Amino acid sequence: MRNTGVLLIMIAGWLVVACQSDINETEQMDPLLISNRLEEKNKGEKIAVYQVFTRLFGNKNNANKPFGTIEENGVGKFNDFTPTALDALADMGYTHIWYTGVIEHAVVRDYSEYGIRIDDADVVKGRAGSPYAIKDYYDVNPDLAVVVENRMEEFEELVERTHEAGLKVIIDFVPNHVAREYHSDVKPEGVTDLGENDDSSVGFARDNNFYYLPGEPFSVPAGYVPLGDQPFPTKDGQFDENPAKVSGNNAITPQPNVDDWFETVKINYGLDIFNNDTKHFDPIPQTWHQMLEILQYWADKGVDGFRCDFVQFTPYEFWGWAIPQVKEQHPGVIFLAEIYVPEWYEDYLEKGNFDYLYDKVQLYDTLRHLMTGSGSTDNIPPIWKDLSGMNHTMLRFLENHDEQRIASPYFSGDPAYGKPGMLVSSTLYTGPLMVYFGQEDGEPGAGTEGFGGDDGRTTIFDYWGVPQHQKWMNDGVFDGGQLSEEQKELRVFYKNLINLSVKEAALAKGDLLDIHEYNRKNGSPGYTDKVYAYIRYTDGQAMLVVANFGDGEGRELTVMVPEEALALAGLKPGGSYTLEGKLSTSESYPLDGGKVTFSVEPLGAYIFELVREKGEE
Repeated sequence: MRNTGVLLIMIAGWLVVACQSDINETEQMDPLLISNRLEEKNKGEKIAVYQVFTRLFGNKNNANKPFGTIEENGVGKFNDFTPTALDALADMGYTHIWYTGVIEHAVVRDYSEYGIRIDDADVVKGRAGSPYAIKDYYDVNPDLAVVVENRMEEFEELVERTHEAGLKVIIDFVPNHVAREYHSDVKPEGVTDLGENDDSSVGFARDNNFYYLPGEPFSVPAGYVPLGDQPFPTKDGQFDENPAKVSGNNAITPQPNVDDWFETVKINYGLDIFNNDTKHFDPIPQTWHQMLEILQYWADKGVDGFRCDFVQFTPYEFWGWAIPQVKEQHPGVIFLAEIYVPEWYEDYLEKGNFDYLYDKVQLYDTLRHLMTGSGSTDNIPPIWKDLSGMNHTMLRFLENHDEQRIASPYFSGDPAYGKPGMLVSSTLYTGPLMVYFGQEDGEPGAGTEGFGGDDGRTTIFDYWGVPQHQKWMNDGVFDGGQLSEEQKELRVFYKNLINLSVKEAALAKGDLLDIHEYNRKNGSPGYTDKVYAYIRYTDGQAMLVVANFGDGEGRELTVMVPEEALALAGLKPGGSYTLEGKLSTSESYPLDGGKVTFSVEPLGAYIFELVREKGEE
């Protein structure tokens, strides 16, 4: 139980800083009714990101042979994102599409007839390769083009089609590492290739692009057999790299482990990793200038945002220098950081100038525990309190290319468990929400795909079909014609939730009143630690959000809505209100004596709008 006296003092202190006029009103409220009124509002749009693995999205082939070739397993193309497909995604409520795997990376496929160097299979994961082993920052993956020679034009046309559908384009920017054999075949005139001018006789130099292990040649990880038992001309168990470079995950060894990011080499931003990350930022390291050129190159092509991969291995000082320069030329461009160290969030936001950060290790992990039958909703309020002042910057999600699918047996085994989690993830605050393609169709990520095997994730390393997503795709019609009724209902849930989240003012731009602890303290009937309730409000609108993570029987639930909460939400206490169902039910319920009682289904997710009875002032 919390110290209520301390909390009351904290609340009063917060509100003195925020708004002196609120003090008298707040002094009367129950100390366990915690308001997040100090959270800085996001005055822009609420962003809803749809992440698609670009080479998998439009693939109609379902052969799914482990390590299968393009001819055997098929591959999606830029052209598969037709106006019909994009309109369908816009109708779901998404505002941005994150096209994963656009920039050219190492693959086990011979494109040498097009002037593209063939890659060594011994340092490529899977057959299609990791999209985070960048081979050429100035080119796109040739797998994605119908006509390889026109691959950049096909990408530019995709950007144009996406914009015509009213959606914005995000692509990955991979700043920390590149493929072991990086080489740009199409770099603009005057651009210096990474590593071209490096002094490889020393481990670290400020203006080197890479880190070296002088006198030690690289060795392929022990036991690594690329492509299983399948042959390829460059598969011989060796890779010529002398001296060895440090691997992308900071593995300072000439023979990294198979679990290391051995297919990549780490980029040097002026941090001496051999000497406690000593900073050498004056003058600006050469890498900074080269990376800024790359960001400007893609922004010039109409890209609206960058999901920046694993930024915690790159210094926030670089981002603080580069991002304003990109935005000076392209003011609307957004930067989203993949980061997993909460203690560093403020540095990457305030000094690094990022717009948004991953909320993985706090909200995602907590929701995952709840969605797998463990954990408690009592663990949610400490998260948004800890992130006070940053909640509007946090990207919330339940799936992405790194995480296991909700419907996989390694997670919950049933996509319905995602409903309450998605509700909280989407509506807890004004920060972006994200859905991974196939999530809304209950895709389980099943099958032994190649590199990585059967792990509950959809492969990022191999050519593959995504069966449940393919049912929605319906041979390119994109109408869900092959989905089951249960899957269609799941899509409707996602569509309704996403549209409410981005279009209703209270959810898109409003403040948070967390009434969970109040209900727990006061013993609201049916309100257990598997239920979570809060109010989102803005001028003239208030929404009650209720998530039930319990998977037992349906039951009656009472949620108490104290008058103090109504007052803080700008609603007149003592009036007669009806709660009108906006998500999962269209029923209306009276707010009677400061409480509402209604039936909740197992794994239920509800949004109600508080509406004042007509005729009352």
